[in-house]
Amino acid sequence: MHAWVAAYERAWRTPGTDVLAEIFTSDATYQQAPYRAPVTGLAAIARMWEAERSGPDEAFQLTSRLVAVDGDTAVVRVEVWYGGQVPQEYRDLWILRFAADGKCRGFEEWPFWPDKSYRPD
Repeated sequence: MHAWVAAYERAWRTPGTDVLAEIFTSDATYQQAPYRAPVTGLAAIARMWEAERSGPDEAFQLTSRLVAVDGDTAVVRVEVWYGGQVPQEYRDLWILRFAADGKCRGFEEWPFWPDKSYRPD
């Protein structure tokens, strides 16, 4: 699991999106938040990927800790700190479902930001 998260981080830091085929299946889904519709397929994930990052050279630090594994599903707690003009940080839970070849076929994240409400007002 740690190797997959490290490969994800390397992919985020790599120019372009060709490297995504090394970590995601061609029909993978990527859900950016619990109630958001998933992005489906490698091409759609690549478009989302490029739209979400400032670029492969953006300043950030990522740490992770494996929370649970059950069969082909893992839960990872991630903390990310972005530098730049407006520093950001958040904690995230990733629910990852893997294919037999070790590539991710389902990526679901539950992001949380400091000073944001965790319940409806």
